[in-house]
Amino acid sequence: MSSPQPAAHGTDAGTPRTPSRLDQLADNFVDQQIALDPFLATELGVPGHDTEVTDYSPATVQARVDAARSLLAAIADVPDQDATDAVTRAALRERLGLEIELAEQRVDIAQVNNLASVLQSRDVLDQMPTETAEDWEVIAERLAAFPESLRSWAVSLREAAAQGVVSARRQLELGAQQARGYAAPDGFFADLAAQAVGSPAQRQQVAAAARTAADGYLEIAEVLDSLQDRAPQADAVGRDAYQLGSRQFLGTEIDLEDTYAWGIEELRGIVAEQEEVAERINSRHRTGGGRSVEAAKEALRRDPQRVLHGTEALRAWMQQLSDTAISELAGSHFDIPEPLRRLECRIANTGSGGIYYTGPSEDLTRPGRMWWDVPPGNKEFHTWLETTTVYHEGVPGHHLQIGTQTLQAATLNRWRAMLCWVSGHGEGWALYAERLMDELGHLSDDGDRLGMLDAQRLRAGRVVLDIGLHVGLPMPADLAGSAGGAWTYEKAWDFMSAHWGVSEAEQRFELHRYLGWPGQAPSYKLGQRELEQLRDAAVRRGEPLRDFHRRALELGSLPLSVLRGALS
Repeated sequence: MSSPQPAAHGTDAGTPRTPSRLDQLADNFVDQQIALDPFLATELGVPGHDTEVTDYSPATVQARVDAARSLLAAIADVPDQDATDAVTRAALRERLGLEIELAEQRVDIAQVNNLASVLQSRDVLDQMPTETAEDWEVIAERLAAFPESLRSWAVSLREAAAQGVVSARRQLELGAQQARGYAAPDGFFADLAAQAVGSPAQRQQVAAAARTAADGYLEIAEVLDSLQDRAPQADAVGRDAYQLGSRQFLGTEIDLEDTYAWGIEELRGIVAEQEEVAERINSRHRTGGGRSVEAAKEALRRDPQRVLHGTEALRAWMQQLSDTAISELAGSHFDIPEPLRRLECRIANTGSGGIYYTGPSEDLTRPGRMWWDVPPGNKEFHTWLETTTVYHEGVPGHHLQIGTQTLQAATLNRWRAMLCWVSGHGEGWALYAERLMDELGHLSDDGDRLGMLDAQRLRAGRVVLDIGLHVGLPMPADLAGSAGGAWTYEKAWDFMSAHWGVSEAEQRFELHRYLGWPGQAPSYKLGQRELEQLRDAAVRRGEPLRDFHRRALELGSLPLSVLRGALS
C-alpha cells in the first residue's frame, strides 16, 4: 500500500487526507469512548473531563461493549475509500472483536495486577497540570470523587466473581497491599497533597480530598480481601486463557510451543553476545573474570564515570541523552517533525519503580514525557545500564512512535491516532529501537552495549518464563537457572535470578507482573522479531531504511496480523 502523508498540525507536513465515511464512524467512536471514560480523556489530553472519574460499573462496561458492536455493524455497510480505510477496517475488526470477546468473559474488568488494572487508575493524576492553585482545585475535585470510581469497580468485581471469574489469590493479595500502600500516611496520596500550591485553605482542601481518595483505596483493599476465598490458588492461567491474552497483546495468534522454543534459542544467543562483550570489559578492567558477565557488571558498577548521584542528576542526564538522540537522528535515519523534538524528562513519585512514557496531548500543548519512578532510598543510578532504556522510552522509541501516531489524526483518523494501541507493535518498536541504536553506532561503548544486551536478555527470558509457566510447558533443563521439570513460582524466581539484571525488589515486582498480566511480557520481543523481519524484507526490496521507518511509524500502532499486510 502507499504510505500516508503526515498530518498537518502547524508543521511542514503534507496535506491532510479527506476523511472517509469510515473515518467519520471511527472518530465518532472515539468521542463515545471519551465520554464514557474521563480518565482516558485526560490521558489523551482531551479537555473538559479532568474533574470527573471513570465509572467501572457493569452498566458502563456494557455501554462500551455496545458501542463497539454498533461500530462493527456500521462499518460493514461502508465501502473502503482507499488503502488507508482497508487498514483501519482490518484493525477495527481485530481490536473491537477481541474487546467484545474479553468483555463477554469478564476478563477485562475482573483483572487485578500490580501494573495495569483499574487499581492503578491513580496514574491519571500524573498527567494533570500542577503549576497553579487553579490546577490543584481541579485535582482536588477529582481526588474527592475517586472512591466513587473504585466502588463502581467493586460492583463489577463482585459480579464477575459470582460468575466464577476472579484473579489469582496472589494478585488479590498484592493488589490489596498496593492499595493500602497508596493510602498510607507516607503513601502516594499524602505525598501528592504535600506538593499542592495556593493559599493555606486551598492546600487544606487538597489534603482533605487526598484523604478521601486514600479512604477509597482502603475500601477497595477490603473488597480484594473479601474475594480471596473464591480466587484460584494457582498462578498459571492455562492454555486457553493464555492464548486469549497473547492475542490481546499481539494482535495475532502464535504457536505457543514453537514460540517457546524460539525464545529459548534467542535467550541462548543473547547470553553468548553478552559474554563476548564481558570478556572485553573484564580484560580492560583487569578483573580476571574472563567471559563472566557478572564480573563485567561489577567493574562497570565501580566505575565512577558511570554513576549518577541523586534524582536531579538522573533527570538531567536523561534529558541530555534524549535531546542528543533527537538531534543526531533527525533527518538521517528518521523524519522527526518539529513538535516531537521536545521530550520532557521527569521523576515520578509513586515509589513503585520503573521507567515509562506518557504521550503528548492531542493538541500537542502537553509534551511527551519520559518518567523515572524512583523507589524510596535509591540515590545512585548507573548510566551503562540505562542508556538503552532512554532510547526505548524516548527517541527513536516510544516518544517518536507515539508522537508520530498522535500527529496522524488528520491523515488517518482519531481512532488510529489515539486509541489503537497494540503492545506487540508498540513495545516491539521500542525494543527494535534499542537494537537499532546499537546497529547505528550509538551503543559502541562496551558498557552501554552490555546494558542493552541485559535488557534484551530480560525480554527474551520473559518469552520463556511467561509461556512456560502459564501454559505448563517443561522447563529447559540445560539453560542457566533452569532446573527442568514443571515451572513453579520458586523455579521462576531462580530462572530470573540467572538472567534478569535487576534488584531483588524489582525482580519480585516483575515476577508478580508476569503472573498477573499473562501474555503481555513476551509481546516486546515478539513484536521486535516481527519488525526486524519486515525491515529486512523491505531492505531486500531496495527500500531505504529511513522510508521504512517513516511508513512503520505513520501507520500508527496496529495488530501484528494487520501490520504484516500494511508494511509488505
